[in-house]
Amino acid sequence: MHKFRISYLLILPFLIFIASCNESAEKKSSKTDGDEIDQKVSELLSKMTLEEKAGQLIQYNGSWDVTGPVPEGDNEQRKYQNIKEGKAGSMLNVIGAEATKEIQKLTVENSRLGIPLLFAYDVIHGYKTMFPIPLAEASSWDMEIIEKGSAIAAKESAAAGLHWTFAPMLDISRDARWGRMMETNGEDPYLGSKIAEARIKGLQGSDLSDVSTILACAKHFAAYGFAEAGRDYNTVEMSDYTLHNVVLPPFKSSIDAGARTVMNAFNIYNQVPATGNVYLQRDILKGDWGFSGAVVSDWGSIGEQIVHGAAKDTIDAAKQAIEAGSDIDMESRCYESLVQMVNDGIIDEALIDDAASRVLRLKYELGLFDDPYKYSDEEREKAEIYSEENRAIAKESALESMVLLKNEGLLPLENVKSVGVIGTLANSKDIPLGSWRAQAVENSAVSLLEGLQNVMGKSTKIEYAEGYKLAVGRRSFVYELTFEEKDRSGFAEAIALAKRSEVIVMALGEDCWQSGEARSQVDIGLKGLQLELFKEIQKVNKNIVVVLMNGRPLAIPEVAELAPSILEAWHLGSEAGNAIAEVLAGNHNPSGKLPVSFPRHVGQVPIYYNHFNTGRPTTNEHDAGFVFWSHYSDELNSPQYAFGHGLSYSNFEYSDMKLSSDEMTKGGEITCSVNVKNTSDRDGEEVIQFYIRDLFGSIARPVQELKGFEKLMIKAGEEKKVEFKVDEELLFFYRKDKTWGVEPGKFHAMVGGSSDKVIKAEFELK
Repeated sequence: MHKFRISYLLILPFLIFIASCNESAEKKSSKTDGDEIDQKVSELLSKMTLEEKAGQLIQYNGSWDVTGPVPEGDNEQRKYQNIKEGKAGSMLNVIGAEATKEIQKLTVENSRLGIPLLFAYDVIHGYKTMFPIPLAEASSWDMEIIEKGSAIAAKESAAAGLHWTFAPMLDISRDARWGRMMETNGEDPYLGSKIAEARIKGLQGSDLSDVSTILACAKHFAAYGFAEAGRDYNTVEMSDYTLHNVVLPPFKSSIDAGARTVMNAFNIYNQVPATGNVYLQRDILKGDWGFSGAVVSDWGSIGEQIVHGAAKDTIDAAKQAIEAGSDIDMESRCYESLVQMVNDGIIDEALIDDAASRVLRLKYELGLFDDPYKYSDEEREKAEIYSEENRAIAKESALESMVLLKNEGLLPLENVKSVGVIGTLANSKDIPLGSWRAQAVENSAVSLLEGLQNVMGKSTKIEYAEGYKLAVGRRSFVYELTFEEKDRSGFAEAIALAKRSEVIVMALGEDCWQSGEARSQVDIGLKGLQLELFKEIQKVNKNIVVVLMNGRPLAIPEVAELAPSILEAWHLGSEAGNAIAEVLAGNHNPSGKLPVSFPRHVGQVPIYYNHFNTGRPTTNEHDAGFVFWSHYSDELNSPQYAFGHGLSYSNFEYSDMKLSSDEMTKGGEITCSVNVKNTSDRDGEEVIQFYIRDLFGSIARPVQELKGFEKLMIKAGEEKKVEFKVDEELLFFYRKDKTWGVEPGKFHAMVGGSSDKVIKAEFELK
């Protein structure tokens, strides 16, 4: 490793030049020619002092009222002075056109070279108009609506003076205990890769100098979603094969789509913190993938290398991070020592030049050198944010994001005279906004109760009873949630309502602050008295539609067994209630599919569809009456609801699956076709899913891998032929010799409406 670092420093100036020329013309995010930007970066860099270059790598939190007096305290004073002198490159959590303009003036009008700041913020699923949480939007399997939502988030953020969001989160995760599951796109690398591309395109558009676009940030690089025991910030232990075959594909897709920034992760990989990991950042990201953008640390993660036990002090932590390719230090203050480290001969100045050039290039691409204040327009801020148009798209996204998990004929609620609505969640205008809600106004969402009144209230009697209480506590990053397990005072009213109602709509699930960063749970069932009340209601009225509102897969075996109909609604954002009511009433036919498996019990997690077979799999011929095979003695192996599962008010029949050939030659391709017929009297959308199984290879291969999908509207009685192309690249995997490629052998091709309901055919690659 020491030899590598010496050689790297010797050739670093040449690598800087190569990286600056690496990006292809179609991925240029500024109208200014790429070569011209590179020249401008080079010229500016030559004028900068070491202090000014190092300052570009420092990111501060906006921790004071920027329109008020100068902050007090040594730490805040130093921050203020560094910003004023051009010794800071970016800030996070400075929000609004007025505030960003004031801070921008501070640095542009006072520093020697007037280099503008970048303003960043966590815009995860909307700025003020809230879209469904990312896990919910992933359930749409609709790349067009996902791109639209990201574009609206960018437009609102840019109107508020922001240049950069710390999104999308591209971590693959298989553990519902992990609180940040709500931010992910689920468990599958193929689906995750397609969503990554859509989100990057939505945020960055085709031209970063367009004032309605912002920088995207692919995070967290890498393997953060595999935290042991689902506990946030925890240790990660995985093979290099899992890293390349499962974790990295969405990140590679985002880089190919033009993502200009990447955030590294809190966890270790191969016992080295990701922030100081040369293999992840220098070898893969900036080396193999040719990434020319900037890498930002997660909050304080450079300094946290000390706590990991991988760095002895802040100097050592800064040295490891900058050498590994971490360009920007988010709030650990370790990079404040970079100048002294260069002067003391601890690091080479070429490292600073490389990182600073990446940051400066972003500012040129955004057009900030032409007009540092172009994003800070208060009139545009008033016009663009939380508009009717934006909320309409949020509703469209919410409609596509729901998954009908179960329906024994109770839905849709047509010709129903009375509906009893039960549950605290049903009347909440805040919980549907979800966690990581940026600048959403508290209690601004449409509640489920309001939605039903809006959609069905004229022809159907709608009554409400709270029934159970859920969470009490402050809703912030410093918070406490308690779950009421003694107060049954609302039970009698809810039971009485159930007795006199034709149908019950019961909202069950989670408070939005049960999921999100630092909100991992060992119990992923229904908290408080929800399940108890559900069972009491079921005794007096079995016509129960359960609407789940949650930020993670839940283990709900009793509800899955007893409820006739279950609609997974997640936390759907600003227009949640209206969208849910449209689906319940039958005005919109649900088409969502699960991007993640739902366990029967928390003891099954991590649970995922693309698992390995093991030497004694569940299909073992000795299963019946034989104990020595891979199983539980007290529960089934299968999930409650499989990856890709999702029902519709239409019925779809798959038939006549054909391969154009049962043999495929090297360099060739074959086609898999299938007929899909809507056998119902209702038009509906179906997500046709295409899976491959590689029956044997140089390493063990999963039992299934998603390799394609198509979402189609199929009219009542209509039959459509769907085709999927199979070529060598589709079959690539990271092999035993640690190269990407394909190996000859037999394969199963599978098509169906979910991962557990497929028809298949076999072919051989010669």
